[in-house]
Formats: sequence, structure tokens, C-alpha cells
Amino acid sequence: MTNAVLFGGPAPEHDISILTGLLALREIQRSEPQTIAIYWTKTGDFFEVPGAVEAESFLEGLPKGATELTLRLGREGGFYSAGSRLGRDKPLDIGAVVLTTHGGPGEDGSLQAALDLAGINYTGPTVAGASLGMDKWAFGSMVANAGLPTLPRLLLGPDTFEIPFPGPYILKPRFGGSSIGIDVVADLATAKARLGVNSHFALGCVVEPYRADLFDIQIAIRTYPQLDLSAIEKPIRRNDRAEILDYKDKYVGGEGMLSAPRELPAQLPGNQAEAVRRYATEVARIAGVRGVARIDYLANDHELFINEINTIPGSLSKHLFVEPPLAFSQLLTDLLAEARERPAHRYSAAGADGLVLRSAGSIASKLA
Repeated sequence: MTNAVLFGGPAPEHDISILTGLLALREIQRSEPQTIAIYWTKTGDFFEVPGAVEAESFLEGLPKGATELTLRLGREGGFYSAGSRLGRDKPLDIGAVVLTTHGGPGEDGSLQAALDLAGINYTGPTVAGASLGMDKWAFGSMVANAGLPTLPRLLLGPDTFEIPFPGPYILKPRFGGSSIGIDVVADLATAKARLGVNSHFALGCVVEPYRADLFDIQIAIRTYPQLDLSAIEKPIRRNDRAEILDYKDKYVGGEGMLSAPRELPAQLPGNQAEAVRRYATEVARIAGVRGVARIDYLANDHELFINEINTIPGSLSKHLFVEPPLAFSQLLTDLLAEARERPAHRYSAAGADGLVLRSAGSIASKLA
């Protein structure tokens, strides 16, 4: 039995997922060279690819040597490779899968649900945790209801006639990553006009006050073998005139978030660092964090707001665990151990004893 790393997927973060996946794959291969690489294409198909592939191998689609896989659910669930013309499909003997699937169905609970039904152990969030983390409206509402500091957030639609806080406004896809599809607008009319233009708002849009005085702060959490917090990071925007920490700030630089400019550990005023850690611990509790997650804040010298959670962060936030130092190999070893020892979910039919069926009578009588 071996382990696997799964990356890619039908999401805007597809390319970043490949980078994170290859980083994790290379690290695990140092001690487990037989580790399997599973590529999830932009169209939703699965392929086993050679373990030595590089990022550029995916520029034209499938790397050379790719073998198609199928994912089966149920009692004999798992990943299968096609057999010979007359042979049976062969199951892959996988102990656990490291998920590096950023955004889309790889981080919203869809993939996690399929793996649960297939009986495959995996790292990262549960179905519920992934779904909550991807829904900016639900996550923001949970944080506010828990009494934690967050900016006001409103669902924006064509029938929205008033925003109960002053502009300018920042518009975010309700379901999506932290920097893709973001718009900053001056007023309600412009905000509503963007709904029909920005394709990322098709499934919903949240609006918040845009605060140019706020900067970004991040901290990572891991949940095994115990709850640990990383150092606090202050990402730095490459363009001082940029309205937000954008996609290029975070990911364009060769190694994803590893090469992004930052202040690490962040130098924060007063007791702000203590507050960041305290709020992160509470978010981990109420959001059911599993694996490694990153919590993003907005702050200035006097205010601190919880912004969002990233349940499968870029590079698995390996660069943040510097106080105390944590080797990437150990981070991955612990993720895999958690996947095997604390499965995200196992379905059970306990309680379905037939009593209701025996007393139901005919279906026809219930239609009368």
C-alpha cells in the first residue's frame, strides 16, 4: 500500500494546484519513491502521471506517460486503472491521498464527498469544513455569530436596493478563491452592473466595505498531532497602488506562495499578534478545521478583522511554519498520519433496521 498526491481539477486555481502538488510529491518521494501522482484534468478526468513530471509538462494538456483512472464508489471503491483488452481493471492500492486541490470542486467538499463514498482516506478538510470554508457568506456569518471581529458582509443580487454601510465596496464571488474575480466599485449601481459582467459572480456575490487603510495578515493552522499555529505573515503587495493582495502577489514567482514578498514573522503593533492567534484557535474550533488551513485577516494599527479561511492553502502553507521550524517532510508525514488515523468520515446504516419498512403498508395507499 502506498500514498498518492492528487492535484489539478476543474477550477481557476488549476495551475497553482499543480505547483503545490508537485512540491508535495517530490518531498514525499524522498522517503517513499513509489508515491503515486494523480492528475485531475480541467475537464474532470483522473490520470496517473509519472512521478518525475515537471510543471511545464502540463502546458499542452496531459503529460507523456499518463494513464487514465476511474474513481469508483461503494464497497469496492477506489481509483482503478484500465486493464488489458481482455483483463480486468486494476485497483490502485492507496493508503491515503494528499489533496492539493485549490478552489472549485477540490476545495468545496465535492471531491471530499466522492472520496468518502469511495472509502479513500485523504488529507485536509471534511465535506462540511470544505463547504463552509468555500462559502464566503456562510463563513462570514458564522464568524459574526460567534462574536469574532469581521467586516459587515451582504449578499448582493439584482433585487438589492440598499447597502447598509458606506462605499466604496469590494465584491467577491460567494464561492471561490481569495483573489480571483474580485472587483472594487464606488457605488451600488456599479456593483449591480458587475453582476452581469463578472462570470465569477454567477453563483453568488458578497459585498463588503472596501478599506484602503487595511493590510493583509495570515496565519496557518494544523490539527495533527495536536493543534499548532504557524508564525504570522504580513504579505506585501508588489504594486503599492494595488487595491487588494491579488493573484500575482500570491502565486506568480515560480514557487507559488513560497516566492511571494512578505514580512515573516510579521511585526505587529501592541497585542495584535496575540489576538491573531486567539481568533485563529477559535476559528479552528467552530469551523471544524482539519489538516492544514490558512486564516486571512485584514488589519491596521488599531483594528483587526477575520476575512476568510483557506482550507487547502497554496504550498500547504509550508513556508509559514518557522516558529518553531517545521520541515515540509514532517508536515506531510503528519497530514498522512491524520488521514489514516482520523478518517474524515465513514458512513453507517446503523438504525436502518427495517422497522419503518415493515409497518409502511403499500406505496399505492400513500398516493391516494
